[in-house]
Amino acid sequence: MGLAQLVFLTIWLLFIAMFAPLWASESDIKVKVLYLGQEYSGKKPLSLVDQITTDGGLPGIRLAMDDNATTGQFLGHQYQLDELIFPHDADNQQLIDTVNQTDKPFVIVDLPAKQLLAVVDGLDPIPRRLFFNVRDKSIALREQHCRTNVLHILPDRAMLADALAQYLLIRRWNKWLLVVGKHADDRAYAEAIENAAKKFNAKIVAKQEWRFEYGGRIVDSGHVTAKQEVSLMTQARGENYDVVVVADEDDNFGEYLPYQTYIPRPVVGTQGLIATSWHRANELWGATQIQRRFSKQANGRYMTERDYAAWVAGRAIGEAVTRINSTDVDAVRTQLLSNQFQLAAFKGVALNFRNWNGQLRQPILLAAPRMLVSVSPQAGFLHQFSALDTLGLDRPQTRCGAFKN
Repeated sequence: MGLAQLVFLTIWLLFIAMFAPLWASESDIKVKVLYLGQEYSGKKPLSLVDQITTDGGLPGIRLAMDDNATTGQFLGHQYQLDELIFPHDADNQQLIDTVNQTDKPFVIVDLPAKQLLAVVDGLDPIPRRLFFNVRDKSIALREQHCRTNVLHILPDRAMLADALAQYLLIRRWNKWLLVVGKHADDRAYAEAIENAAKKFNAKIVAKQEWRFEYGGRIVDSGHVTAKQEVSLMTQARGENYDVVVVADEDDNFGEYLPYQTYIPRPVVGTQGLIATSWHRANELWGATQIQRRFSKQANGRYMTERDYAAWVAGRAIGEAVTRINSTDVDAVRTQLLSNQFQLAAFKGVALNFRNWNGQLRQPILLAAPRMLVSVSPQAGFLHQFSALDTLGLDRPQTRCGAFKN
């Protein structure tokens, strides 16, 4: 360190020492945050190379609170995090009763849509609370089942499908074969893909349902059986197609499709090339910095979508409180939904919320298993206000009548 740098550092430390107590005495704000989640029965990984995650989301909010505290110490803002993780068999009333006993106005909710709504609707109206959804991607939760005090960090399926569709059209892969799993989430993702095809004038030449039994990969003949099943499934009644779009959110069969299709075509969707809010391969816009800090926080594992969503939720709270110097729930919500709010989140642009349904605007990463391929919105997809609003339902299409800014 040179002499000039040493002098500057000394002056800066003296400045902090002199004025930090004054800031603290003027503000003295306590920001109380609750992380509400539930244990989920562990699912056997599809492959031995899969990362097994049992604490999804928690390291993300912890890192966000550490980041908030770094800024808060100069402003007299103290951040407090409580974590409530219920057993997987806990009923909704148990969650409601426990949360009612807390005094935390900001709640990070790591629950599926039905449980989230049960908790939000079942809690006492006083004290006021603001909820941040960091798990569920269902479109209905942002639209016909929206709540005025729930903001959504993860992109919904419509945003993910549109992000993928834009890239496919840029590549001129306009004819899609859609392969859909058996579960409700698979069908919901497939519906979003079909809507994206209509929106961007692509053609689904055939839609096939995966009818075979899951598993069999660890037996000696498993790979042979999978090859036969995939080849049969992707014949598509003789139709030609540019790409196979797979809808398998539970990751039961989608990984069998690459390199096994009847005609050689790329695989995209929930496997292959995926659309996601975060990916471990992202190194752009300073993302390597947060990837490394997170890995240190989480004992070596990489950051998942839920981890990133929890971090963004925590930072959004911290940024809003810093801007308005208040923890009043209504004031924080107004700030978050205002045009002035901007959040730096390693995505290349500042993020903010849609004030018609509480969804966080954000670029969507398009990633292969080990490499970032592209980012949507793609160049050339224009919007009168924000290119980010080309992803998902725009204001004129929203069905969120109850949401008010």
